[in-house]
This record gives sequence, C-alpha cells and structure tokens, in this order.
Amino acid sequence: MQHGLRRLQLLGGLAHRHRHRDRTKRLLSMKPRTHNNTVAHDGDSRVVRISPLPAAGACPFCSTYAYRLQHVGLPRPGIVDTPDGSRAYRRPFIDGLIAAGHAVVFLQPDRDLLEAGQTPRGRYRWDAGCPDLDAIIFEWRWPLPGRNTTDCDASGHTCDLHRQTDLFDRYTRAGTPTLIWDVDRQLPGDDPRRLFPNVAVGEFALMPTPGALSLPCPVPDALLDAADPKLLASRSRPVSLVYVGNQYDRDDAFDRYFAPAAASVTHQVAGKWTRIQRWPQVRFTGRCGFAEVETLHRCALATVLLLPNRYAYVGHMTSRWFETLLAGCLPLLPAEIRFADAYAPGELQVATGQDVIDKLAWIQSIAGSTEHADLIAACLPLLEPFRCSTQVATALTVLERLS
Repeated sequence: MQHGLRRLQLLGGLAHRHRHRDRTKRLLSMKPRTHNNTVAHDGDSRVVRISPLPAAGACPFCSTYAYRLQHVGLPRPGIVDTPDGSRAYRRPFIDGLIAAGHAVVFLQPDRDLLEAGQTPRGRYRWDAGCPDLDAIIFEWRWPLPGRNTTDCDASGHTCDLHRQTDLFDRYTRAGTPTLIWDVDRQLPGDDPRRLFPNVAVGEFALMPTPGALSLPCPVPDALLDAADPKLLASRSRPVSLVYVGNQYDRDDAFDRYFAPAAASVTHQVAGKWTRIQRWPQVRFTGRCGFAEVETLHRCALATVLLLPNRYAYVGHMTSRWFETLLAGCLPLLPAEIRFADAYAPGELQVATGQDVIDKLAWIQSIAGSTEHADLIAACLPLLEPFRCSTQVATALTVLERLS
C-alpha cells in the first residue's frame, strides 16, 4: 500500500466483508466495543474457559481508521539466526488485519531481504522512517547484552531495541494508541510504560500480569480448519520424541521430562542449546530454519512442551503447541503448568520423566490406528479459542478503545 492511500480505497476492500451498500460511509457515530478476551476460573486454577470476542467482521471502526503496525521479523521462511518464535502465526495475523480493512506497515528492517535475499510479497510494506500512523503494535523487544545493547556499528549488533525505543518515543509518548504484545514476558510488571493512558499490554498468558490482557498465541485458522486426524495418524513417524526450540530457561523442565526419556527412545532436539554437557545421551542437532520445523514434527510421534517457569506459572503457551499438534505430533504437557487442561487432555499430561516414557510406549503401541486418530481429534477442539481471527479481533478492539 502506498503512502497516499485514501480511506475510500480501504473501504473498497471492506465492502464485501461488511456488506456495506454505501462504501464511503464512515461510522464515526458508533461507539467502540469494550469486550476483552476473558478468562473464567472454575475452582481449580488449572481449569479455564476463554470467552472469545466477536469475529473481526463485526468491527465497527475498521472503515474509519487505517492502522499501520510495527512487528519484529517477517512472514517468510527467513534466516536461521532470527528471533522467529512468532513466524508461525505472524503472516495470518497481519493478513487478518489487512482483511479487516487496515493498512499495515512493518517498521523494523526487513532482515530476510537484507541478509537472505528473500524478496517481500507485494501486499506487505516496510518503512525505515516515521510514517503517519493511527496506531502501533510492538512485539516487545528487550535488552540482550552484546547483541542489541552495543553501538550500532559494533560487530554482531542488531538494532531492534534501538529502533523500538525510537518508535516508542516518536509515537507512543506523543499519544498514538499502542499495543505492547509482550510475547516473551520480558516487560517488568512495574514498568512505567504500562501506565501510559494510550498503552495496553497483551500477553500470551491465561493469567496475565495485573493490568494487562490475555492475547494468546494465535492459531492460524486455515491450518486448524485443514487438520485431518486420520491423515495425520496414518503418517510414518520414525522418531519417537522430538523437541524444536531454544534452551532459554528450560533446563529444569528438560531435566525432569525430556532427558530421562531420551535415554531409551529415538529422539532429536533442534534449536540453540549451548550448555549440553550434562546430557550426553541426548542428540542435539543445532538450529534449524523455520521451514524445517514442520518436517521435524511430521516425522515424530510426540514432543514435550517445555516451558520456562515464568511461562508455566501463568499458563503462557508458545506456538510450539499448535505447530506440533497440527503436524500430528502429540504434545505431552507437564501437569504442573497452570491451566494445563486448556492445552491438553488428561491422557497427554505428565508429572515425571517416567510418565513421559510410559506415554511414549502407549502412543507407539497405537501408532497409525483409529485410537491414535481419535487421540489427535480429541486435542483439536482445545485450539478453537485461540484462533488467529479471535486474536485479531481482540487487538483491533483494544486499539479502538485506546483511540
């Protein structure tokens, strides 16, 4: 989309979705919605109900405002050395914003183009300056010593934190509606930026920090709709146990759940693991590109969802949950994770390393059977409240409330 984008052009793209007869109608008189994603606790804190927002098509303000949003990373396969935890859902999320009639611009550098030579798709736009914005979303970055805290001309420097600081000063401090999506739980609970009247903080957690809202990791609608339990169960899966992800703060969970099973089953660990001397029995294969992640999951029967303690305590789940499940790789979930029942049926919850070994033996015994397909099918409804379309609607409602 060009700098000279007119609202009338935006409305043209919205007409079918909203069935507007008058494509130039501006709904300035309508009040913004005040719904949020809500979490209801049923006695035991491990049980959770998520009340989704209305679909994005019900949005009353999308024909009035064009939101241009800031995100880290890109909706393409990318290079291996990028923070790509959001790559599994970012493109569907951005496409959802565009489908709702909003102009979107990426304000971080296009590293996939600059470093990997991957050309951007025509519908996406980058801007290295400070364009005119109606709202901004930050996928929150934090200081990484030696990487984004050094001088801009230092070897190995990445400028994501400097750019984020500049954008926050330029837009948020000037009153621009701002959604900070703290997808890594790195923004301190007492950070004064949380108190800005034009700022909302979203978190993946089902029990978010006081004052923040639950904006869970989005599950792409198209992938969920296409999931076929029978087909997934019928695939050959030569690897019993796999884990794809980085080491960051996962040593305790790895020690307790993954390492004991790795001594007795075929397995693989892909990701950035630099301190591995204590696990000589484990096969670490290093970092892999985003395109390889699905292949690894399609070749494995199961994974263990390893979460840092700061995630487990608040029910913060990452994209690995739906990536594994939608590839037919069954997710074994530590029962100590808060709201465990929201993420896995009891049959796939584990409390010890021996539980992991026992569950793997059972899954191996039913591999390819109707029981295997039924087990996958029993997991899929748990993804429904986390649909990307629901999270898009939530984000847009939050930004409208802040405007």
